[in-house]
Parts: sequence; structure tokens; C-alpha cells
Amino acid sequence: MAHNIVFGTLIVALGLFAWGKIRHDFVALITLFILIVTGIIDPARAFTGFGHPAVITVASVLIIGKAFEFSGLIDLLGKWIMKMGDKLLVQILVLSLLVAVASAFMNNVGALAITMPIAIHLARKSGNPPSYILMPIAFASLLGGMTTLIGTPPNIIIATFRADVIGEPFNMFDFSPVGFTLMLSGLVFIVLIGWRLLPKRVGKKSEENRFDIDDYITEVEVVEDSKIIGKPISELADISDTDVQVLGLVRDKKLIHAPEINYILLEKDIILLETDADDLKTFIEDTKAKLVGDKKFLKDAEGSDKIMVAEAVVMADSPLIGRTVSDLHFRSRYGINLVAIARREKRIRRRLNKIVFQTGDVLLLQGRDQVLNDTIKYMGCLPLAQRSLRIGYQTKILLALGIFALSIAMVVTGLLPVQVAFSMAAVGMVLSGVLPVKNVYTSVDWPVIVLLGAMIPVGIALETSGGANLIASWVLELGEMMPAWAMLTIILVITMFLSDIINNAATVVLMAPIAVGVANGLSYSIDPFLMAVAVGGSSAFLTPIGHQSNTLVMGPGGYKFTDYWRMGLPLEVIIVLVGIPMIMWVWPL
Repeated sequence: MAHNIVFGTLIVALGLFAWGKIRHDFVALITLFILIVTGIIDPARAFTGFGHPAVITVASVLIIGKAFEFSGLIDLLGKWIMKMGDKLLVQILVLSLLVAVASAFMNNVGALAITMPIAIHLARKSGNPPSYILMPIAFASLLGGMTTLIGTPPNIIIATFRADVIGEPFNMFDFSPVGFTLMLSGLVFIVLIGWRLLPKRVGKKSEENRFDIDDYITEVEVVEDSKIIGKPISELADISDTDVQVLGLVRDKKLIHAPEINYILLEKDIILLETDADDLKTFIEDTKAKLVGDKKFLKDAEGSDKIMVAEAVVMADSPLIGRTVSDLHFRSRYGINLVAIARREKRIRRRLNKIVFQTGDVLLLQGRDQVLNDTIKYMGCLPLAQRSLRIGYQTKILLALGIFALSIAMVVTGLLPVQVAFSMAAVGMVLSGVLPVKNVYTSVDWPVIVLLGAMIPVGIALETSGGANLIASWVLELGEMMPAWAMLTIILVITMFLSDIINNAATVVLMAPIAVGVANGLSYSIDPFLMAVAVGGSSAFLTPIGHQSNTLVMGPGGYKFTDYWRMGLPLEVIIVLVGIPMIMWVWPL
């Protein structure tokens, strides 16, 4: 039977999503192809998902979010936040509130990525552990996304699914009463209690050797004019007053771990150092040593305007994961140098070209300023380096806000559907010069677009094959004697669980038809059940893999996989306890 094929395919897909070894967009494509080959999905309609309003809206929102970054608005807010005091509670409150509000109107990962450098800088400046701040603002980005139609892809998908079922989508602020209440409840918990449940990652180069964003493993070469030729390792501290630690020494292609302090340094020796980006720069200047590969790079880059260094974190879907610099032919393929690498919780004792990249690794990269940021995104990483104020863009803040406000007005008044209004806004941002043309396509998270385009036909197949109604009947049998609020809770919790292990957009695509089946089986309105799915899809607080925001802070915060339960589990309980009554009040059964 058709639904058995769909069930089997979805079980395989869920397993691959949870396994995490294959990128989520490719898992979605594999799922789509299986259903095409087995005759469940008509080949002629296989790729209609890419023209779905949800896909167009998500792409437009990503472009608009990038335009806000280029307008100077984010930089202006960043400068204001930098003036905050050293009180940790105030820092967490202001940063979490900023990320939550920004996430309501732009991509939540983008809002977090922009705010993270500010948070890390404040933590360093005030002496607070970054681990106390980063997870709270990551969770705040998810909470903020719940509040509007465009805040997160699950809301957009749910709105368009409602339009397919009853002919009328959810509007821009239909999510706000429930979402705003949950956002406030979540932020109160995070600011007053949640951050206290998190581990304290402190003590740079301490005995515990906890990860710190400053702890990089890098390699420098002793060249002909270096001041340290013929000097013992013990004198490095006298030559350069920096906080560096020698982890190893490469001589005649042999690696010596933890060399003794009386080792005399010779020309062509390569020293493995643990230090931070600032001290590394000072050490190079003081000792006249060279970054490994630097000479070749500068030669290749002759004539370029500027060579710059940037920090970036390896994301869960990066093609770097599981491979080494040698495997990737890093320099020739990407045109940049890997200067150093930092990894949570443990010291790396291997040559840089032998290190296998992992999710959450923080890379110190060197390259031409014209291409470095684009290359970082191409590698599946997100930049962490401090953003400097973009001269010349500040005057376009009002223009960007005006274009966005106009698109919102067209949606709210019903003049245009959201996918059209926001596409027009995205084009308006480009034509008005707010967003450079070259950044239009790089601002779109293409793996998410492919995921949505492939999974939407799969979700339709689940419904048309009778699979969704069958699952709904199983849920109804389990809850035959249960009240309505209990059934809503079951839908919400199941969606939460799935979003913790697979992509939230994929979760919502699969759960929406099931939720409608349960609502119809109980003769209830579908709206509260769809809202429960939307909320659950945005509540991936238990793991670092459920949402990109969680993955993004894992490395810089030094978090373990299990750390997310500490704050995430009570937060999900709060969302259930507050969310179910609010959904039933705002959207009566």
C-alpha cells in the first residue's frame, strides 16, 4: 500500500536526519527521489515544492535580513550595546531581548550570528564566562522567531498549509499573542534562572583546559631572520611578553610533543602554539617568526587590496566536517589559509593539516578581504570576527526600515500575499542600494531552501497516501479518553521531540497533516493544532543539532552535548505549561 511505502521512506529519512552524517538537504532529496521512483509522487510534480509560497517567503526573508545588516542598523545597535556595564544579568537581559526582537523580523541564525561577537566581546571585557551568555541568546533567537509569520520557517510553512486546507493563511501577526507570551515567559526564565543552570567555562589554559574562544592552536615557522633562532624555548617569554604556550615542535618532519624548555630553536623549526588571536599577532611581530603557509599566501595575493584575518565556526552541515586540511587541499580549493583552530573541551596535539574538522570548531582564517566572508559561508561556516562599523551604510537605515514597513503594511492590509510583498521588498533592498547585488544570492541559506522544496511534496504524499490520517487515527486511539488539552499537548510534545533531532522545517512539514487529521477526527478547529505544531517546531532546546542557532554557540561556549538539557528541558516544560492554555484561549477549539 502507498502509505506503507511513505512510512518506510520517512523512517529511513528520520534515521538519516538523526544520524547527521548526510546533510539535511540531501536527506530531503533522497526521500523525494525514493517516493518518485516508487510511483508515490508524480515526476511531473516532483519539484513543484520549490515554487511553494513558503519557499519563496523564506528566501525573501533571508535576503531582507542581510539587507538590514548592510544598512548599518545592526552596527548602530551593536555600538549602543557595547556601552553596557559589566553586570552579567544586564548583559544577558539586553542581548537576549535584542536577539529575540531581531529574530521576529529576520532569520534567527542571522540575528544570532550578528550578536555573538558583541556577546563574546562583552564577556571578555567584564570577565564573565561566554558560556553564561551564548546559550541564552541562542535560545532567545528561537523564542523570538515564534512571534511573527516571518520569524521562522515553521510559521511560514504552517501559514501556507492552512491556506491549502481551508483557503485562508495565518496572517503576519496571528502568531503574536501566543508567541509573544511564550517569548516573554522564556526570557524571564532564561534571565533569572536559566543561565545559572549552565556550566562555568573559565580559566584559560587552566588545569581543566576548558574551551575558551581565545584558545587557538596554531603553527609558526622559525625563518632566517627570526629573533628566536638559537634561543631556548624558555626565553620565548622574555622576547615576547605574550601569553603563549608551546605544545609541540616539528623538526626534520618529526613532531615532538611538549618539548623541554631548554630545547634550542633552529631555522625551519615549526612551533605548535596555544594562544589567542591578539597575542598571536604580537608574538609574530616580536619574534619575526612566520605563520605556516603565510609566505606563499602573500605571494599569491600580491596586488590584492588587503589581507585580513577572520574567525568562523564550523556549522553542522559544513562540507569540512570529517575531513582534514590535507584532504580538502584547503589553500588551493578555497584560496585562504587556516591559521589556527580552537576546539571545545580539549587541547589539540596534532599538526593543523592532520586535524579532522568537527561541528563547533572555531577557525582562524586568513585571506583577501574581498572574498574571505563569502568563502567562509561557502565552506558552511559562520563568521565570528568582530564587525567593524560599515562606513557609508548608516544613512540607509531609514530607507531599509521604510521598504520593510511598506511590505508589512501590504501583508497586514491584505493588499498582497506575504510571498509577493516580501519578494518585492527583497528586490527593493537591492535596487535602492541597501544590499549589494553580489550579496543577494550568498545571503540565502540554500540548504534550507532545498530542504523545503524537497520535503513539501513528501508532506503532501504523506497526506494523499492516507498516511497522515492513519497516524492521526493511532493518536486518537491512544487519547480516546483524553480531554482536548491533552491531545494538544501530545501534538506539541511530539513536534518538540522531532525538532530536537531533525530540522524544524522538516518536522513541521511532516506534523502539520497529522495535526489536521487529529483535529478533524475530534471535530475541532484545525487552528489550535496547527499552532501547537508551529510552537513545537520552534522549541528545539534539548540538543545542539536541532537548530543551527544551538550549533552556532556550541564551540564558542564550550558546551557539551548534554549541557543543552540543563536549560533546555525546564524551558520546554515552561513552553508546554504556558503554551497550551494560551493556544486554547487565543484559538478556541
